[in-house]
Amino acid sequence: MHAAEVLIPLIIFGSIFGIFYLFVTARNKERLALIDKGADASIFYSSKTKRVTPVWKVFILNLSLLLMGIGVGIFIAGILNISMGVEDEIAYPGTIFLMAGVGLFIGFNMTKNLDKENQLDKKSQ
Repeated sequence: MHAAEVLIPLIIFGSIFGIFYLFVTARNKERLALIDKGADASIFYSSKTKRVTPVWKVFILNLSLLLMGIGVGIFIAGILNISMGVEDEIAYPGTIFLMAGVGLFIGFNMTKNLDKENQLDKKSQ
């Protein structure tokens, strides 16, 4: 085994550990400084309103649109392959990823609209 084959994973994992360690220690130091000064620690907590739409609805919506996008991508890739002569290696991955991305983008917009509708419904009650 060469030295590079051993060093590369060690460097990657060391970098990830170092970033995580710096994040945790810096956060701890900031909070300890606030406690020493007697300041309120509420700045660390989100002041935004809680999400009204249940997480399972968002998950199901995005998963279903992702799977539909993959299915449409396979269908379009088959059409491109048979009728236009596009190679398999180009048509299938390209259209699958494109349509999966389109499905996730549509899911994001639908989730945003669903959140707006649920917030309006909750305010009117």
